[in-house]
Amino acid sequence: MRRTVIGIMGAGAATEQDLRLAEELGELVAEQGWVVLTGGRPEGVMDAASRGAHKVPGALVVGILPSESGGVSRHVDVAVFTGMGHARNVVNVLSSNVVVVCGVGGPGTASEAALALKVGRPLILLAPTPEAEAFFCSLGGCVLVARETREVIDLVRANVGPGLET
Repeated sequence: MRRTVIGIMGAGAATEQDLRLAEELGELVAEQGWVVLTGGRPEGVMDAASRGAHKVPGALVVGILPSESGGVSRHVDVAVFTGMGHARNVVNVLSSNVVVVCGVGGPGTASEAALALKVGRPLILLAPTPEAEAFFCSLGGCVLVARETREVIDLVRANVGPGLET
């Protein structure tokens, strides 16, 4: 059976709160035995989620990188070098069973969230601003909101498709 992949997306230049939430979330996701997928770079939400996952023995972290080489978080186990620049966001979303947006993010994060909705992936907004929540909810699709990281785990369990490990 294929393992559940949780895409944790967020800004490279993240707030302290976003970094704390991403690290907590990475650890909680890994504790479930799920794969953590990030943008793979050594900054922001990507690095924090990867670092959190690596607190758990046996965790698996996949990083989908925009470059052809280099610039990888030391907490990534499998680095996928796409050479696709921002277009790698498509790989992030399509490779995830659930996409979690941690905090506010930026244009890249917004593109991942919108693509998740377009292709029918559950989208969980973790601690969004009221404006971000209203915007993404206005787009339709499966938009779920969590205020705390433990809520994300419950939402994933309730929304993962059949036939996947949880």
